[in-house]
Amino acid sequence: MYFMKEAYKQAELAFEDGEIPIGAVIVCQDRIIAKAYNQVERLNDATAHAEMIAITSASNFLQSKYLDECTLYVTLEPCKMCSGAISNAHIKNVKFGAFDNSKDPLSDHFVKFGGFMEEECQALIDEFFNNLRA
Repeated sequence: MYFMKEAYKQAELAFEDGEIPIGAVIVCQDRIIAKAYNQVERLNDATAHAEMIAITSASNFLQSKYLDECTLYVTLEPCKMCSGAISNAHIKNVKFGAFDNSKDPLSDHFVKFGGFMEEECQALIDEFFNNLRA
């Protein structure tokens, strides 16, 4: 639960920045080696999802393109783009908060664990979009 709370803190930073509030952390040997949140608007980059930024950061930290000893914690079920990057990075464990019901199921290349802090993660996303509509 500690690592998901850290991902949630990243999502809160995204929320404060006007980004869709998704946060991610990558853990290796019980230590956070990368933290990130969505920066699509800030960077004007459709690929600047929390997972993508975290994967790049973790790869730089470990000096390896393979993160097979790592676990990704993210507040929303990864999209197809991020799922592809997760698979290419050989991340075997993904733990996420809220389920993304707006898309097809995730890739089967890694183990998925969903529902961690699901209500809190979903509430932050809902609040963000409710504020946009107001």
